[in-house]
Amino acid sequence: MGSRQEKEKAVNVQVILRCRPFNDDELRTKAPQVVTCDESNREVSVTQSIAGKPMDRVFTFDKVFGPNSKQKDLYNQAVIPIVNEVLEGFNCTIFAYGQTGTGKTYTMEGECRRTKAGSHGQLPPDAGVIPRAVKQIFDTLESQNAEYSVKVTFLELYNEEITDLLAPEELSKIALEERQKKPLPLMEDGKGGVLVKGLEEEIVTNCDEIFTLLERGSAKRRTAETLLNKQSSRSHSLFSITIHIKEATPEGEELIKCGKLNLVDLAGSENISRSGARDGRAREAGEINKSLLTLGRVITALVEHLGHIPYRDSKLTRLLRDSLGGRTKTCIIATVSPSVHCLEETLSTLDYAHRAKSIKNRPEVNQKMMKSALIKDLYSEIDRLKVEVYAAREKVGVYIPKDRYDKEEAERKAMTEQIEQMGTTIETHQKEIEDLKEKYNSQLENCGDLTKRLEATEKTLDHTTRLLSSTKEELKQAHYNIKEKDFIISKQIKAENALTNQACVLRSDLEKSTRENASLFSKIGIENVVRLHKSTTNASLEEMASVDFTNHSSLKQMVAGGLEIASNILIDMEKMLSSHRADIASFMKELRERFQASVARTKETSILMV
Repeated sequence: MGSRQEKEKAVNVQVILRCRPFNDDELRTKAPQVVTCDESNREVSVTQSIAGKPMDRVFTFDKVFGPNSKQKDLYNQAVIPIVNEVLEGFNCTIFAYGQTGTGKTYTMEGECRRTKAGSHGQLPPDAGVIPRAVKQIFDTLESQNAEYSVKVTFLELYNEEITDLLAPEELSKIALEERQKKPLPLMEDGKGGVLVKGLEEEIVTNCDEIFTLLERGSAKRRTAETLLNKQSSRSHSLFSITIHIKEATPEGEELIKCGKLNLVDLAGSENISRSGARDGRAREAGEINKSLLTLGRVITALVEHLGHIPYRDSKLTRLLRDSLGGRTKTCIIATVSPSVHCLEETLSTLDYAHRAKSIKNRPEVNQKMMKSALIKDLYSEIDRLKVEVYAAREKVGVYIPKDRYDKEEAERKAMTEQIEQMGTTIETHQKEIEDLKEKYNSQLENCGDLTKRLEATEKTLDHTTRLLSSTKEELKQAHYNIKEKDFIISKQIKAENALTNQACVLRSDLEKSTRENASLFSKIGIENVVRLHKSTTNASLEEMASVDFTNHSSLKQMVAGGLEIASNILIDMEKMLSSHRADIASFMKELRERFQASVARTKETSILMV
């Protein structure tokens, strides 16, 4: 659980892309534009010719600022939140990276001096990140009405040597030259970072003092004219602002909150042949490219999670160690040119910047110190410095032969590097263990979910199996009932056919009887005629007529009785057929409804199983 929380604290390095407008030379030569910025979608498109065909490469960054962007826009959108985090007690770093002549120094410094026409300390429109950050810091501190102190340092890294740009100017010329010749050493701070031994810390109380120090230090930076930039910075610079703010706890105890802002202006990478560098300038360019190449290797190692991160291969990467993969919140401002003449360097800058987006830092709020503890540390530092000054003045320190000192220094350095490599290896292994633990926990969670889903599926399958078995039984019973009904219907049809045949026979008999009656009536008529003509036989004829009449009445009664019986039989048969038809229709309707219900249940069961 703890490793997961630590993992969640990791944040990616923020990368901002800024494209400068065309300069006068590019406008005069009408250089084609190959870089297009889409600020709304945070994309940069680079057009390059591959095998004679134009191809576009698209890069996405956290923020993109095109050639028409203003200094104020970049600062308000990207830097203000970072400065606010510094005031909350975080260490933050902002550095500009890109080819020489793409506007890194302009972005970081701009015009440091204030406007003079009654602007109440307002900065000019082209003021860069550093002066705007200074103004925001002091404006915020003054609005909080809190007790605070602000210290600044300004160093230069030139040809892998560190010099202090804020070294006191009141030193004698000989002492100053001697101090400038002697580079400042880097030392491990024991917390994964480095510190510069002997670096001057200037305490400042307002913006003007910082601007003065910034102008004084910038004037000492190595610059030279190249074919790509008339005022090219030949060194890397690091301007640091350390803020201590006093806070009071509810118990009345005083605490000191500390935040630090590192503002880095890197020297520009350049193609030596295109920049026109010769002799010493070529060596400068080589050292610049070497340190930037090491920076690129560090970025690559961090992105690819390699076991060894080559921080120690350059003093630049040692200075930026805590800002790349450490405990500092970092923002990289990558600057590019829109011109086709700088296409190769532009693509290199975009590749490095895009890869740097994947670097993860784990920012931590600086631990708040009690005021008494801070004062105690300051007194200890003063005592230590007094001892060093006394030893240097009286020469009562420990002295050893130079060869022995060099040997011990080499051994100490080798041991330090070995310890650092071991620490890096341990840290890498710890990260791997954390990743494996997280993967293991994730697999356990997935296994638990799958087990629950399997149990639910088995229950559903069991229920569906029982339902399917019941449905099969019902379907089997329904088929049996249908066969039984079909048998009854077939028997009924046979009985109806037999009754129909019997009715036809009776009807035929009735028709035959009717014809016989008609023939008999005809005979009776003839006999009546004969009776009229033969008076002698009247009595006999009357007797015969009486007999015939009696026979005729009996015959009529017999015929009427037969017709009534046949009619009743037909009516009974029709009623029986109607009743059977109703029973069959009702049974078929019930059977159809049961079959449809069984089909619906089967569909629902199939859906649940899916």
